[in-house]
This record gives sequence, structure tokens and C-alpha cells, in this order.
Amino acid sequence: DGADGEDGKDGKDGARGPAGQRGLEGKSGILAIGPGLTTEGAVEGDVALVDFAGSGSAATVARSDHDHDSDYYTRLELSSGAGQVAWSSLTGIPGDLSSGGTAASVAWENIQDRPAGLDDGDDGLTSIDWAGIQGKPIELNTTLGALVCGSSEIAIFNGSTWVCGDTGPSPGEYVSSGQSCGFELIASGFDATGNLECSAISGGDTVPFKRGPHRVTNLVSGPGDAGFWNSITVGDNGLPVIAYEANESLYLAQCDDATCASATPWLVETTGTGNLHASVIIGADGLPLISYRDSTDANLKIAHCETVGCATSAKAILESSGDVGEFSSITVGTDGLGIISYYDRTNGDLKIVHCNTTSCSSAGVTTLDSTGDVGQFTSITIGSDGFALVAYYDVTNSALKVAHCSNAACSTSTIETIDSNGDIGKQTSIAIGIDGLGLISYFDATSNDLKVAHCSNLSCSASTVSSAVTSGGVGDWNSMTIGADGRAIISYYDSFNGALEVAHCSNTLCTSAIGIDVDSAANVGQHSAITIGADGLPLIAYHDITSRNLKVVHCSNTRCVPNMRNR
Repeated sequence: DGADGEDGKDGKDGARGPAGQRGLEGKSGILAIGPGLTTEGAVEGDVALVDFAGSGSAATVARSDHDHDSDYYTRLELSSGAGQVAWSSLTGIPGDLSSGGTAASVAWENIQDRPAGLDDGDDGLTSIDWAGIQGKPIELNTTLGALVCGSSEIAIFNGSTWVCGDTGPSPGEYVSSGQSCGFELIASGFDATGNLECSAISGGDTVPFKRGPHRVTNLVSGPGDAGFWNSITVGDNGLPVIAYEANESLYLAQCDDATCASATPWLVETTGTGNLHASVIIGADGLPLISYRDSTDANLKIAHCETVGCATSAKAILESSGDVGEFSSITVGTDGLGIISYYDRTNGDLKIVHCNTTSCSSAGVTTLDSTGDVGQFTSITIGSDGFALVAYYDVTNSALKVAHCSNAACSTSTIETIDSNGDIGKQTSIAIGIDGLGLISYFDATSNDLKVAHCSNLSCSASTVSSAVTSGGVGDWNSMTIGADGRAIISYYDSFNGALEVAHCSNTLCTSAIGIDVDSAANVGQHSAITIGADGLPLIAYHDITSRNLKVVHCSNTRCVPNMRNR
């Protein structure tokens, strides 16, 4: 036989046989996981599924074979404050609350530990036991006992016990008591049941003396004629302020001390040729408020000072229909808003504006009296009932009249003629006496006397008229206030002697008064305006006709008697 030949090529593999039996599990290996849970060497982005022992609850690590809303942490991590729990993973949350927001309210049933005496209003609970209220101030008195007041009443402590009383007027409403005190009595208040309390004037009423004469000061010299249409009041800082006309302009001077030995004047506005008719009051904001007539445009205007001395001010036109604004007089009502009486020359009417704001940037206008030619020489004050009382001159009938407002805005009023015996009622000035009733000083042009009318009631529907000073040539340019002794004191011009005089009333009704010369140097005393200073003594601003200056006299005693001294 010959030698064996070369082996032939292997044939094709046969069909794969059935799989063998699974072997035993080997030990777990360590799988290195990189960023994003990808296996080393794998295609980036392949995610490895790793199975851990655990249920996925907060007490164990998380499983990775099912979805999770957010990360889970161990109980240890949560208790130590290291982790956060997603809002959506919390259960049992009240529906009133929301993630990241502020709850405006929480359902009553979701509030825990609420007091037993409270509920959500379903059973008509109307009161809580005082003892069940926590944190109440110890100052509160709890001795009301079994007192039960009506729906229109309130509990009032009268000094010894609690009683039921009227709630009183609502804000902006003022109610007249309809009561008044008798002759020489002072209204001192109301008791718990609303009765007016009156007391007698002290029998020890004496004149406080100051050694030396009155202090007379040439306060302002120019420009031009200074000291026309003067009006004076005292600021909240105790310093007097004087509104006046000089060189066809409105000025306000703030005194540097209570005696007004000197002053700082400020120009408010140039008003043009004509009568200014200025009037000043301290507003509810403590700043001067000045009403006046702008002669250039014949308008009624207001200046609201922006500083106590009126270095700057805001001006506003309150009425511009026709020739308006003469004889303006201003006060502040019980609502804290300015109210101004004035004369409408175009229509011959008495008018009032009631300010809408403290600064009086706007106002409502009301015609109070349009019967004939009325409304010159107006003077306004607030009565004891909280409503304005306006004295004025009736040109048609040469009479003194009074308008009593029926509400704070004076949208309606009642009118009374006080005195019509001759040419009566020019240069009026009105104040409220210590008896709570109106007192009016005015000039009797027929007799050249100073007269006074004392109202018998709050509306002045009746009055007592007296000729207070009858020495002749007296009473023009008068101005009245109530002194520290409770008696009226009146400054005026003595035309016969060209002097400034003062009359101190002898009683509350001013049925008589003693007139005394205060300044008789040259010709002085027109455009007088009087107030009581912070020291309780009268202070008078007036015009020196001869020197063309604004002058001021500070009285040395309550009766303004010059050179009075104790022995």
C-alpha cells in the first residue's frame, strides 16, 4: 500500500444541540459604575440596572427596579435634617395649604387643640366666657356683671358702676343737647346720662398783674402800607401768627416769642390792588390756613402753609364765579376741615365753603342767605353743638343777622335778625362764651357805639342786645375773644381820638364793659385783631395809620389795663 494522503478539510459544523443544564450561581462580582450609572467600557449612555436589597421605604435604601417621584433618604438622614421631602410625597395635607404659598385660611376641622368654647359658627355661638380668653390685659375691668345693654346702647362707667348709655353720634355727626347753663355759670361737661354739668365762676377771679406797661411793638414797616386786614391766632408751638396785607400782597408773620416783640414775615402771594380780607386759623395738621380775596381775579382763595411759619405754601382757588371772597372769615369745624364765610358781591349773597381736605385744595360752595344784599362783615365760629355760627351785616336792612348751620358742612341753616335798630351790624366778631353760647360784638354806626349781642340758645334764635361802650366814636374795626378770666375782651378803633382801645366785659353776657386806651400815639387802631397768647394774656395786631406800619400790643394783664400794679 502506498503512504496515507493529507487530511481533508473539516466539514461544516452540524446543527447546535440543546442547551445544557444551568450551572450553580457563582459569587457576585463588583461592577464599577461611572457617571450616569454607566458601566466601564460600555457605550456612553447605557444604563446599568442594579438590584439592591430593600423595599424602597424610608427605613431602607431605594430599589432601582421601579419608578420614584423623587429621592428617598434613610430615616437617619431625615431626622438629622440632611434631606428634603418632595411636597407631592406628603399625604394627609389640608386642602387649604399649597406648596410654596401662604394659606389665607385653614379649614376649621384641620386646626388642632382649639378651645372647647369655640366653634366655626354653625351653632350660633355669640359669646365666650371671659375666663376662656387667654392673654387678656390685666388692666381690663371685668365687673360688668349681669349688665345687658340694648342694641343702640353701650356700657359706660360712671365712676362707681357700669350703666347703659347712648352710643353717641356716629363719625361726622354732631348732635345738639339742647341744654345751656344759667347766668354766670360755666358749662363744664356732661354726666353719664347726658345731662349738662354747670359750675359757678370762681369767686376768686382776680387780675394777674405784671409789673410795667404793655409792650407796644412796631412789628412790620412796609413795604408800602403794612397791617391792613389783620388776622391773628396762636400756633401749636405757642407762637402767634398774623396774616396781613402789605404792598398789595398777602403776608404771614410768625412772632419770635409769646409777646411778639419781633417777628419773621413771609410773602404768601401778590394779590393785586384791592381789599385782601384775610383770615387765618391753625388747621388740623398744625399748619396755618389763610382765606383771602385775590383782587386781581376777584376770586376767593386759600393758602395752606407748608411750614409753621409759612415760608412756603400751596394756594388754591375755592370760588371764581363773579366777584367773590370779600369779608372772609375762617375756622376749623369739628370734622377737622376748614369752613369759610364770605360775601358774594356780584349776587349780594352770604356764602360758605366747606373744605374737602385738611389742606383745602378743594371745597363745596353753599349760599346761606340771598334775601336782599347780605353777607358783608362776616365772622364765623363753631358753636357748642358742633355747628358753625355766622354773624354778618344785612346791607338792605342795615341789620345784624346770624346764620346757624344745621350740619358740619353747613349745607342748610337757619337765619335770624339779631338787631335792626339803626344802621347796625358792621364790623362783626363772634366767639363762644364760657356758658357755651354765642357772643357777638359789632358797630352801631347810628350811635357810634360798641354793641354786644348774647345768644340765648345754641342757634341764637333769641338774644340779649347791650350797648357795651357808649363813649362815642367807638366800636369800628372791632375784634373779640374770650379772655383767661372767662370774660370777653374786645379791641376796637376810637375814631374820635384816633386810638386803639380795649373793652373788658363786666359779665358773661357783656351787658357792660370798661373801655380803655391802649395805644394813642398818632392815629392808630384800625384793622384790629385780638387773640389770647400762650401766656394767657391778650395780644392785639392793628394798623398805624400815621406811620403806615403793622403794630402789636401785648397786654400786661387779663383786662389789658395799662400800668396796673399791686401795692
